[in-house]
Amino acid sequence: MMEQEFEKIYEQYKQQSDQQDQMEANQTNHDGKEEFVGVRKNNDGDLIAFKTNTGRELDYITALEEAKAGKIAHIDVFHKYGRDIIRSEPDGIKENNLDQLPEF
Repeated sequence: MMEQEFEKIYEQYKQQSDQQDQMEANQTNHDGKEEFVGVRKNNDGDLIAFKTNTGRELDYITALEEAKAGKIAHIDVFHKYGRDIIRSEPDGIKENNLDQLPEF
C-alpha cells in the first residue's frame, strides 16, 4: 500500500472515533447517577472539591469514594503517584474535563 492510502484510512478511523466520542458524550445519563458540574481548586490549581448536578458539594475523599463505588457518571478513578486520582472519562471532548468545569 502507498503511504497516502495509510493516511487516508487513518483519517477515516479518527473521524469515526471522534463521531463516536461525540455521540457517547451527548448520551444522557440514564442510570440516574450524579454528575460533576463544578469544581473547587486550591491556590496550586489542584481540584479539592466537586459540585454535583443535584447541588451536593463533595470534598475530594468523599467524591473519590463515590466515584469508586460507581455513583458518579463519566468519572474514572486511577492509581498514580501512590494514590487514587479522580479524572473525567477520556472522551476526546475538552469542555467536559474536570479542569474545565466552572468553579464554585
